[in-house]
Amino acid sequence: MKALVYAGPGKKEVREVEKPRVIKDDDAVVRLLKTTICGTDLHILKGDVPAVKEGTILGHEGIGIVEEVGAGVSNFKVGDKVIISCVTSCGKCYYCKKSMYAHCEDGGWILGHLINGTQAEYVHIPHADNSLYHIPKGISDDAAVMISDILPTGFEIGVLNGQVEPGDVVAIVGAGPIGMSALLTSQFYSPSRIIMIDLDDNRLAESKKFGATDTINSKDAEAALAKIKELTDGRGVDVVIEAVGFPATFDLCQRMLSPGGRLANVGVHGKPVDLQLQDLWIRNVKITTGLVSTNTTPMLLKTLQSGKIQPEALVTHRYKFDQILDAYHTFGNAAKEKALKIMIDFE
Repeated sequence: MKALVYAGPGKKEVREVEKPRVIKDDDAVVRLLKTTICGTDLHILKGDVPAVKEGTILGHEGIGIVEEVGAGVSNFKVGDKVIISCVTSCGKCYYCKKSMYAHCEDGGWILGHLINGTQAEYVHIPHADNSLYHIPKGISDDAAVMISDILPTGFEIGVLNGQVEPGDVVAIVGAGPIGMSALLTSQFYSPSRIIMIDLDDNRLAESKKFGATDTINSKDAEAALAKIKELTDGRGVDVVIEAVGFPATFDLCQRMLSPGGRLANVGVHGKPVDLQLQDLWIRNVKITTGLVSTNTTPMLLKTLQSGKIQPEALVTHRYKFDQILDAYHTFGNAAKEKALKIMIDFE
């Protein structure tokens, strides 16, 4: 089969590789219908995730058709159309019992990281009963792909960790797909203001369509902070969600918090940041980090069925799988190409 393979820092290749097969009784093999590119894939290519070995198939999002199941799989059968969760869960270990699937002792985020991922014609899924989801009626294929990763990530690690409450002033730094997902799902809790902050004016304009009340271009960090003060009567924001993963964006976040504020870090950081604890300790702030567990996926599926949000609107570009290198070029030049989410079709 054809697959997009990590070939070392800064390198990727489309290669012919062996088609996966069922190895253990709880495995499944899924034929991909749609996949996409995540910001984390770009971090991997930059060398920010050294655990990824050369030759690994990238990708951890997608939907497909079950091609083969092991003897122990009971929730799925050949021919089922499924969502592939970005997090693999055995459902039985210490962390899975605490709904911390991100830290499953035989899973977690392994697709496109520690094992081969979804940017291929077929993918091997361990612990299939707990790592796949049926697609409910009324949910489009594009929306189903958004459930793989970005929607639960923005919601769990951004909105829930940030403890967004009615009336809060929320700032989201980073108007990419994860930031937009946090924007969509933070509205479940009726914040009074949602301020979207980014360097890309196109993405800022798009965020207004998805519910942002205010936008700030952070090209000049000091001017951006001054604008935050102006919008909050000098107090700062109640919640700030870091959805980029750079030292400069983390610094911007910690400087805009009000006393009692919460900083929810979602971004994948490949370099150390300077924590200004000498300023923060007296301000009663909270800082959280996290890797998505996808324990909210069933709830989010119901939300999509109700029509409360339409994450498929985040898709701006479409490619066939044989154009995946072009898709990476577009996503890697998102500002120039006016790209948010890239959809890659296999049919």
